[in-house]
Amino acid sequence: METRAKIYLAGHTGLVGSAIARRLRTLGYSNLVIRDWTDLDLRKREAVDRFFEAEKPEYVFLAAAKVGGIQANNTYKAEFIYDNLAIAMNVIDASYRCGVKKLLNLGSSCIYPKLAPQPLKEEYLLTGLLEPTNEPYAVAKISAIKLCRYYNEQYGTNFLSVMPTNLFGPGDNFNLETSHVLPALLRKFHLAKLLLNGDVASMAEDFRKRPLGFGIKSDEVNGQAQLESTLERFGVFRDHVTLWGTGSPLREFLYVDDLADAVVHLMANHNYDQVGEFVNIGAGSDLTIKEIAHKIAALVGYKGSIQFDPSKPDGTPRKLLDVSKINSLGWKQKIPLDEALRRWYEWYQLS
Repeated sequence: METRAKIYLAGHTGLVGSAIARRLRTLGYSNLVIRDWTDLDLRKREAVDRFFEAEKPEYVFLAAAKVGGIQANNTYKAEFIYDNLAIAMNVIDASYRCGVKKLLNLGSSCIYPKLAPQPLKEEYLLTGLLEPTNEPYAVAKISAIKLCRYYNEQYGTNFLSVMPTNLFGPGDNFNLETSHVLPALLRKFHLAKLLLNGDVASMAEDFRKRPLGFGIKSDEVNGQAQLESTLERFGVFRDHVTLWGTGSPLREFLYVDDLADAVVHLMANHNYDQVGEFVNIGAGSDLTIKEIAHKIAALVGYKGSIQFDPSKPDGTPRKLLDVSKINSLGWKQKIPLDEALRRWYEWYQLS
């Protein structure tokens, strides 16, 4: 992949897409084609076709998706499967018909069966039942993997798929209605610290910067009493934070800049015949939700207690990726978890 190559980055404003853009620019790739979703709705085939015919990109990173945590997946099931299927079908097919040299499709580790052996090897795909709380999203992502594989087999395309572990970093979604576990934890503990310290001004500023979710408008929350009442809806109280589940599920986390480094490495150096149907990208180690919660609480300086609500779902008991394949392709995690969390919280405070 030459640095002058024309590269379309779908989903450039998201967590993954923005990290890929940073990595590409750092390496000297300057001919990036981007479109905001307001200018190009990837769910609409005609719009996608017109875009590809006009721009004729040589390489495509498919990082656009509708994403969210357990609560969002349970609430918007139809949207999660429809939107992600439509995006994948439209972009992958248009890439084939417009002669794209190489496409890299971003998936998710939720594609694996809920009770698959650990660590998760690529060959475990479709060997058991999925986790019900994110099945619609997983089905869409599995379909995208298969689309890439079968286009490669039938048409000789060079479309790659990767399965990242749980990601975090600059550009994360901190909306407490739709966020994944790590950004939800960071924001809850940050707000809990401010609440415990009586820092009303900083709490109000955080509300103004980022949506909380459930249609709550920052300009409607005024004064300490309203701030406290609003935070209680999200399990944030003056003396404790309540988190969903038991805290026992094990999760693996990877800094998004590490993922970006991995996918650019694959795009620049490997083809479908080397990568195969898809490849895992992760850190290769995990820890419990309880452990990561205490780690983040300590990082932000929260001194209150942490409580768990076992009446809420835990999700999949464990999701640790086997990363031997990506390691054999010349890539390993570079940024340790503690260092990544520190960088992330610094970015959060400054953004």
